[in-house]
Amino acid sequence: MGELDYIYVLKALDEIPFGVGKKLLMEFLQGKEKNESISHNRLYKLDNFGILSYSDEEINDIIENLLINNLIIANTFNQNKYAKVLELTEKGRAEIESPKLYKKKLCNNYVFNKTEITNEDKERFSALGDFLKRYNDEQKKAIISTENNILCVAGAGSGKTSVLTKRIEFLIRYKSIQPEKILAITFTRKARHEMISRLPDFNEVQIETFNSFCEKILRENSEACYGKEARVIAYKDKILLIRQALLHLKLDMRKAIDIYFTYSQKRGKTDDQLAAIFLNDCFFIRDYFKFKNKKIEESAFENAPERHEKSAEMIFGIVNFMDAYMIKHGLRDFADQLIDTIKLFEEHKEAIPKFTHILIDEYQDVNSTQIKLIDILDPKNLFAVGDPRQSIYGWRGSDINYILNFKEKYPECEFISLTKNYRSNKPIVDLINSSISSMKLPNLESEGSKDKDIKLIRFDSESAEYEFVIQLIMQSDLKRNEIFVLARTNRQLNELSQLMKQRDIDYVIRSEEIKKSAIANEDQVTLATVHAIKGMEAEMVFVIGANAANYPCKGSEHPIIEMVKVDEYDKEEEERRLFYVAMSRAKKHLYISYTGKKPTRFITEDMIQQIDGKKQKSFNIQKSSDIVSRLKDWRSDIAKQLGIPPYVIMHDRTLIDISARMPMTKEDLNDIYGLGPTKIMKYGSEILDIVGGMK
Repeated sequence: MGELDYIYVLKALDEIPFGVGKKLLMEFLQGKEKNESISHNRLYKLDNFGILSYSDEEINDIIENLLINNLIIANTFNQNKYAKVLELTEKGRAEIESPKLYKKKLCNNYVFNKTEITNEDKERFSALGDFLKRYNDEQKKAIISTENNILCVAGAGSGKTSVLTKRIEFLIRYKSIQPEKILAITFTRKARHEMISRLPDFNEVQIETFNSFCEKILRENSEACYGKEARVIAYKDKILLIRQALLHLKLDMRKAIDIYFTYSQKRGKTDDQLAAIFLNDCFFIRDYFKFKNKKIEESAFENAPERHEKSAEMIFGIVNFMDAYMIKHGLRDFADQLIDTIKLFEEHKEAIPKFTHILIDEYQDVNSTQIKLIDILDPKNLFAVGDPRQSIYGWRGSDINYILNFKEKYPECEFISLTKNYRSNKPIVDLINSSISSMKLPNLESEGSKDKDIKLIRFDSESAEYEFVIQLIMQSDLKRNEIFVLARTNRQLNELSQLMKQRDIDYVIRSEEIKKSAIANEDQVTLATVHAIKGMEAEMVFVIGANAANYPCKGSEHPIIEMVKVDEYDKEEEERRLFYVAMSRAKKHLYISYTGKKPTRFITEDMIQQIDGKKQKSFNIQKSSDIVSRLKDWRSDIAKQLGIPPYVIMHDRTLIDISARMPMTKEDLNDIYGLGPTKIMKYGSEILDIVGGMK
């Protein structure tokens, strides 16, 4: 398939004189004259008839990509909510003339090869003795490189934070760099505190988030910036401000939520969660306008879809009120911190601190304003570390191209790739490599075991899917905080959490909307959206809802994103990376589940082969329970005969795995958790008889 094939789909929609459904469009593109509508309307005479000789699945993938990137839209036909016709959006028409999605996908001016370790490198490593003892060669090279500008692409679980902090120690101990001339920047308070804890002897090094760095500058220069005292707006201030804004518009929170969210967006969420999303979205859009250097004007909402008209009017009124209030009362938000600091530096050059070395963590998440700040600081030495595979925040302004095109900006830079994964076992690493192979980055290499416990399971319903998760959690010997259940949306987490509460399974929920996400204690399972779990890891990970409805996620829990067309990134590719992030949290056990006919298209045939060695099977929870029950009875009988506890014969988790995989031969039994050659020889035939009898 060619990079520009999607343009033919857009052109086809542009030239067909009426709205068409997906099936008709696909058959038009494939050149199927026997289609009655094509024949009756003489569509075979049009220029793009038969232009794509691809399979249904391949063309469907192109259409889905166009839908998620808002180049086409599916509208209801004749008030029938089940009948949809595809139509071009204005953005889609513009795309025909000037392809931008193609350029976004192209980011192929980047070439990231595996790092070469020379004999000269090894001599330098050796000269430093025990200082580098615990690091691999790629890490060592990143720590002691003497190039002015360095990009370190660090894959999942490759020890990037350790490398960054060790490099700071190297600069001070061996290059005699003054600690106060070093600035290290990361994105979260958690990451900042971790870095500080690793450098207890060097408290003069500035280790900051972008926002904490700017806040220090603004506090030191408050008069020059504002002419009065000003402070960061606290979360409780945001709540009060939203309430005042709604009061000004003669609304309350309940009414605002009903206007803002659709029924499906409200489904499965509490009122508190909806209020939190609404509040965050109001502040998000204020920041968005500021980062774009645009005034908050009504025209910005003009192109919002008709269904959002009333909502857009409300949001415009709220954001205008908020902005005026914050200026009047000297309050600043995250966007203000960055923008006001840049303005201060532009107007007062003497206020710019002088750093010789700046190190930036999570470089794949930077946005244009943060890059502008770094450019103003203008360090002679820049060390950027990040992972393009984990760039998942395009919807809030991050731009993957800053890391992909680093060499364009810094032609003499050194590129170092960290590829050794110390988190996950080999089968999981092989699987995540396959899932992201289109990015053409050096594959990760596992430093873990070759034991495989990965499953892809289809369920008839979400309730059956949740029951499977609950059963395995209850049977697991792991500490509960070593278990993650990851979902694409909050709805799935809320529904599962209610069931877990009924079974007395303690848990915490991590979500982007929760102001301060809880950390699980030893007895708590973590339920999380994928965005909220980045940077964390667990022994056992469930990725639920892995179907076409969630990956890529067609809808959004943030209506404002659709209203103002926050679409300056390739949504489909970001969703693929999000799925990669979810799977790469797992150390040893990975269970991917879904409902519907097929899993997400992000799970390729190659990946299915890696998981099962064959096509995945459907999973019927009632049938599974029956098989487990029969197996337990069989195990109990043997235990009584031998006078030993049942778990010595076979662990419950092994029985559950048998019920999930439904083995047919002794070779199939080799893939079952906890079954070695001895047990297969002893019990294999009996197990197969039980399973066979239940089919």
